[in-house]
Amino acid sequence: MWQGYLLLLGAIVFEVVGTSALKASEQFTRLGPSALVIVCYAAAFYLLARVLAFLPVGIAYALWAGLGIVLITLVGWAVFGQKLDLAGIVGIGLILAGVVVLNLLSKTVPH
Repeated sequence: MWQGYLLLLGAIVFEVVGTSALKASEQFTRLGPSALVIVCYAAAFYLLARVLAFLPVGIAYALWAGLGIVLITLVGWAVFGQKLDLAGIVGIGLILAGVVVLNLLSKTVPH
């Protein structure tokens, strides 16, 4: 089971790096960031596919998307100077709460 979570963490990291590079690619007009987008997204989807041997697809995707949203929001703030209003912060908090509930309370996730 832990192997699935480690693979999922890798998928999330590649997805966040790829999304950050997507912003830096300036609509695919810069070669380096554009190539990084393709490599990172390919790696993210490969690892996500491997995760499905360990976790149910709905749970894996919910964790991947939820944590990806939270992390890319932090990258947007730290790297690109993008700000969130109170409603955005509350929404991100609710996403994090959902990830915690799935992992700690759901009987769908193997514990």
